Amino acid sequence: MEEEEKRSASHCAEMPQSISGLSPEDAEFLATYPVESQRRAIRKVDWRLIPMLLFLYLITYLDKTNIGNAKIEGLLSSLHMKEDQYNIALSIFFIPYILAEVPSNMILEKFKKPSIFMGLIVLSWGVVMTFTGLIQNFSQLCALRFLLGLFEAGFFPGAILLVSKWYMPHETQTRIALLYSSAASGGAFSGLLAFGITKMNGLGGLEGWRWIFIIEGLATVIMGGLCFLLLIDSPVLSHRWLQPDEIRFLELRQAARRVELVKEGGKKRFDKDALLAVLCDWKIYLLVFGSWSNAVPNYAMKFTMPTIVKSMGFTSATAQLLTIPPYACGAISAFVLAMLADKCRWRMPFIVGPQLLLIVAFTILFVKAAEISRNIGLCYFAVCLACTGMYPIFPGVNAWNVANSAGAAKRAISIGYLVCAGNIGGVIGSYIYKDDEAPRYPTGYGNSLAFASAGIVAMLVLEFALWSINKKNAKMTEDEVRQLYSEEDLHKLGDRSPLFKYAL
Repeated sequence: MEEEEKRSASHCAEMPQSISGLSPEDAEFLATYPVESQRRAIRKVDWRLIPMLLFLYLITYLDKTNIGNAKIEGLLSSLHMKEDQYNIALSIFFIPYILAEVPSNMILEKFKKPSIFMGLIVLSWGVVMTFTGLIQNFSQLCALRFLLGLFEAGFFPGAILLVSKWYMPHETQTRIALLYSSAASGGAFSGLLAFGITKMNGLGGLEGWRWIFIIEGLATVIMGGLCFLLLIDSPVLSHRWLQPDEIRFLELRQAARRVELVKEGGKKRFDKDALLAVLCDWKIYLLVFGSWSNAVPNYAMKFTMPTIVKSMGFTSATAQLLTIPPYACGAISAFVLAMLADKCRWRMPFIVGPQLLLIVAFTILFVKAAEISRNIGLCYFAVCLACTGMYPIFPGVNAWNVANSAGAAKRAISIGYLVCAGNIGGVIGSYIYKDDEAPRYPTGYGNSLAFASAGIVAMLVLEFALWSINKKNAKMTEDEVRQLYSEEDLHKLGDRSPLFKYAL
């Protein structure tokens, strides 16, 4: 309890500028609100927001990657497709998925009830996924993959934006990791689900791979409907399960965080200054390289893991089941390392550490996969190690971005932009595992090694740069800063203000 009280006190001291913008009564309430009451209010939000987002992201993952499970169950032969057409179908998904993420978050910011927007996109891609089970040719597959990417684009950046509205920066990585680890759980569940669904082969005159799309698509439609009813939007709209003092606490701690406070309260128009600030922010591009160290190998393995495991000599059914342990490793590592990062309030070690695991994993696969049938144990261990390293990276990178983006408008755009730019790695990942290179996959494993290495360099450079800037700014007192800059200047500078302390 003593430790929690210290954390609460440090939280109230994090942004003295922002707290000074509150009324004396509000500032006193926030500073004296009991620690146990704070924890109870946050727990209530956890239990009502996170499970819904977690299940929705699980559905997102299943619908995006089940094409890999369908492939080894006969998708290509049924649609008379060649291997390069399969890669094209994978990459087409990412065109709208990348382009729509930033606009989607900008649209979401305008909704008073985000649940309406989120429910609409979930419902839409559920319908698309269901109809994928009825396609007859490659062109139809491409068209539906394009629509799937368009509707799925807004979910994950939107989920991160919702998390950033409900939680403080040092609380975000654990929650984001829970969402992202549901993707790893989805990988495990996807193999098990595909194993069961394909037993329906021949039912209704449809092949087993078609039932994978139909069953999972119908489940998504149901989840889209529940999203309208269960996804929470704001403390004010949550009065049925939050006490008045809890609503006040949750609203005031977010208000205390914002340097803009009153200025950004009624802003609903398109904020071109915030967009320009994101595009010109050097930090975001280093974070993109960090994101690519996860995205390139991760997206590649999402679509290829059943094939890699099958190349070890297992049947399709066994290969589906053997995809479960690697994803379980990823889910556990993402959550455990996120908890440690939030507790330590330090991001870099919990990103670079997993990146080093990727180096080890893909080095093993690069060297030994040529004779994978003779090195089944070692190569399977490397696949598990790769998943252990991949899944903690994305939550860490995004939490680091949220903590160092000042202003709601810039934060919303930067979240979408980082996820968008990071997903370019998915396009690369769609092409690096070539069928004619199996089972060695030198292009796949080699590129994964290269992007992991580049990510390590980028994260170390970012850590040093932020540390150097903080050290330089610490030499100036607040009075000295305010003599050089007006309040309006400091507002425009945002996280570039000498009074802003970067989170490491």
